[in-house]
Parts: sequence; structure tokens; C-alpha cells
Amino acid sequence: MAFLRSMSRPDVTPTIHGDGVYLRNPLPTDFLQWATLRQQSRAFLTPWEPTWGVDDLTRTSFRRRLRRYQREIREDQAYPFFIFRQQDDVLVGGSTLSGVQRGVQQSCSLGYWAGEIHAGRGHVTAAVRALIPFVFEELKLHRLQAACLPENERSRAVLRKCGFTEEGIARGYLRINGAWRDHVVYAILSDDPRR
Repeated sequence: MAFLRSMSRPDVTPTIHGDGVYLRNPLPTDFLQWATLRQQSRAFLTPWEPTWGVDDLTRTSFRRRLRRYQREIREDQAYPFFIFRQQDDVLVGGSTLSGVQRGVQQSCSLGYWAGEIHAGRGHVTAAVRALIPFVFEELKLHRLQAACLPENERSRAVLRKCGFTEEGIARGYLRINGAWRDHVVYAILSDDPRR
């Protein structure tokens, strides 16, 4: 991809700015803030996420995660971001563009999370809005999709506010907290109106 080839480090994406937030790739120096926020939010996040590994919040696991992220960016497979509050550089959550498909499909999937103390404050909505132009203008993809558990009304509201269209139910779509769960699929296309 042209914009990645022009960058000095092909395993880093540009910082993306949104309304009151910015998104950038995770760095080794983010470990303490990330691990603390995830640990404090564990009960809040567990119902919506894949099962956490036993060493998930360790520095060693975080280093492995960062190496995987760098490889995925280099190989144009995924683009991970941490979401920071603009006013004080506090980590509020994260987002990943994964499953990048080129060729005839030209799509990727969006995932995101917010720490419990930051949930419902508009940070994730601002981050998703900021990522949409990145997907269509920088990555040059045609479709951005996301999937939510049917009962996750907060997440569904984020997608609706950002202009995603509900497309239906995907049966047994993702393994969440140890069980295959149906998900509501949403998508926005490059030529859809932006909000």
C-alpha cells in the first residue's frame, strides 16, 4: 500500500484524531495503563469478549501482543489502535481493524472496547467516527463491518450513531467468553453517507 510504503516504519500507522480523542498504535510504554484499565474493567468486559488467557495482563503477554500487532500491520492484515482522551492522554479503550481483505472483497472488521470508567462518555463513538475515513481513504477499502451481541445495546447504539446499517443475525459468529454466540452484523460502505 502506498501510504505504508512511504512511512519510515512499515509496522506503524499514523495517529488518527477524532472529536476529543486520538488513536495510535499500542507502544511498550502503554503496558501499565493498559493492564490497569483492563484489570479494573474485567467484569465489565468479560461478557462481550473472547476468553482472556491466564497470562493476558502480564508484561510478557503484552510484548507478544505488540509483536503480533507489528506483523499484522506490515502484512496488511490488521490495524490495532489504543484510544486516548485528547485533553490528558489517558487511555480509555482500544479498537482494531482486523481481517483485512483485498481483491474482490475490499473489507475489514471493526472491534472496540472501553474501560468501564470511560464507557458511555462518547469516546468510542468519536473513535469509530475517526476510523471510518482511515478505512475508506487510507486503506482504500469498500466495506467496514462490525458485529455485536444482540443484547449489547451500547455497542449497537455506537454503530447506529456512526452510520452503520444493521444487516441481520450471523449465527454462532464469534466465540465470546467461551461460547459460540449469535451476533448482529452491521456495515458501512465507502459510498454510504457519513455522520
